[in-house]
Amino acid sequence: MKAWAPVALRPLAALTALVLAAHLLMLQEASLSLLPDKAPIVRVAAINTRTLTPAPPPPDVVNTPPAPPVAKKRPPVVNKPPRPAAATPSPMPEADIASNQGEPISEQSESTTDPMANSTNTESAPDDTAVAPAEPASAVSGSRPPDGNNLIATAPASVRLLYNLTGQARKMDYNVRGEVLWQQDGRRYAIRLYVSAFLIGSRSQTSEGEITPQGLAPLRYADKWRGEQAAHFNRETQRITFSANTPDAPLLPGAQDRLSLFIQLGALMAAQPGQLAPGNSLTLQTVSPRDAESWVILSEGEERLNLPIGEVMAFKLTRAPRREFDTRVELWYAPSMNYLPVRIRVTQANGDFIDQELRATEPAEDLK
Repeated sequence: MKAWAPVALRPLAALTALVLAAHLLMLQEASLSLLPDKAPIVRVAAINTRTLTPAPPPPDVVNTPPAPPVAKKRPPVVNKPPRPAAATPSPMPEADIASNQGEPISEQSESTTDPMANSTNTESAPDDTAVAPAEPASAVSGSRPPDGNNLIATAPASVRLLYNLTGQARKMDYNVRGEVLWQQDGRRYAIRLYVSAFLIGSRSQTSEGEITPQGLAPLRYADKWRGEQAAHFNRETQRITFSANTPDAPLLPGAQDRLSLFIQLGALMAAQPGQLAPGNSLTLQTVSPRDAESWVILSEGEERLNLPIGEVMAFKLTRAPRREFDTRVELWYAPSMNYLPVRIRVTQANGDFIDQELRATEPAEDLK
């Protein structure tokens, strides 16, 4: 290894010496060119060399001093006028219910599992507060139909009325019994309707008030079934209020509740049968535990009935439906029985009905 090393280095040393000699000649050629013209010329062997001129840098590499940043101009500030304060709406004047009595909302059928629901407590929508009386039909012979201002009535004596009730609810037939206890003392009256049925329970309705020359003037009407709801007739303020917290209604002349109405119509015929002659009509405000609306009662004439109490002649009155969901009410009053209601039939828009027929009467004590 040691003998071989100097031999391997000899070509490298010769190459190094040649490079040094070339550089020395280049230096000498350069010096001669700078001499004065009279200087002796020294001739040397020519050596081809290439001078590499560095390429100029690309334009984007040139170190150009950055331009000063241009200041962005701000948009001129415009002073907006102050926004005017929002106007506070003036409160609407509270309208009198009596001056806005539109057409009543159609009645809705109550639960048909209860037989009394079809006969006396078909309720309207909660917002149906009061309804102006509808225009009665034209009377026969041009006589003026009676209304709440010109009624004449004779109240019947105290009595207990016993009824058979048959009906259909949700395609199911049923038969129950009920009674109406009517009591009066010449100045005041009280009516109690009571119905009891197996698996349904009992239900009662009451009406209390005064007796006037125009007939019954209710003061309180109550419906008790799984709780009680009541309507109060305030004669001093001429308003009807409801325990169900529905809106008050104006108290119109001759107003009745849905229980006193059945006795009042008979009392009108007892006093003056011509008041409800066939073809005549009567418009009365009729009050439920939740609202008040006007019922138009039409007189249809006399019919012969076969009832549990026997065969009787009776005058038929009808509360005909005027809208899609109104309830149809048919009533029969027998002159031979002091114009007491011997039959009451109520038919719902969905076909459910209840038919209440008199089977017996019993004497009752006067109101104490």
